[in-house]
Amino acid sequence: MPAATRTRQPPRCTTGYYRPTVDLFSRSWSALRAAVAATPDEDFERPSGCAGWLVRDLVCHLVIDAQDVLITLVTPAGTEPTADAVTYWDLVEPPTGEDPLDALIPRLAAAYGEPRWLEFHLDDVGSAAGRAAGLADPALRVRTKDRVLTAGDYLSAYVLEWTLHHLDLIAHLPSAAGPPADTLTAARAALESIAGTRFPAALSDADALRIGTGRRAPSDAERAAMGDLAGRLPFVLG
Repeated sequence: MPAATRTRQPPRCTTGYYRPTVDLFSRSWSALRAAVAATPDEDFERPSGCAGWLVRDLVCHLVIDAQDVLITLVTPAGTEPTADAVTYWDLVEPPTGEDPLDALIPRLAAAYGEPRWLEFHLDDVGSAAGRAAGLADPALRVRTKDRVLTAGDYLSAYVLEWTLHHLDLIAHLPSAAGPPADTLTAARAALESIAGTRFPAALSDADALRIGTGRRAPSDAERAAMGDLAGRLPFVLG
């Protein structure tokens, strides 16, 4: 795969540079949590956009994601950053269903029983993760996934995570609210930087994200518009 490109960034000491990052993180995370809270109990048994996972499984995964945010923001590193918001992500092979953690999530989600307990846990831990993000010094160096990066870059990387999972949540819930437009745009830009390519302008941000990450197959017209890019799909993030 082509190496992801980096754009020139302002100096790290310019705190105003990070404010949009924190705002996008908060907006994407708040919108996702609100969408979960508005999901009727019966819809927790519907499929999500994550292959093999029900909505309840996805919500359980979000609880773990929120815990990861809390853990990372209190795991400082004393060395120079080794990654940024783009290189935080790896391009990996599509899942086979054999990963132990992937298999654990449905069992853990089922153990909650009623959806309200999952919703309560997500609201509890998710609110804490949101507050921690707002309080974090964006220039703080943190360690996660054997990488060191600034808290600002880490939070920026999670805008893509939240936006993709918001699309997963509503994949089979046509009346549910989608992600905010600005977070969709930011997530698309992030995916294009990671993949080192651009998707056709005719594709909406949501479609570019779904097709680009293999969440749905492109139509014949979309495949033709993508040209050689179609042969490189999907870009699976890990």
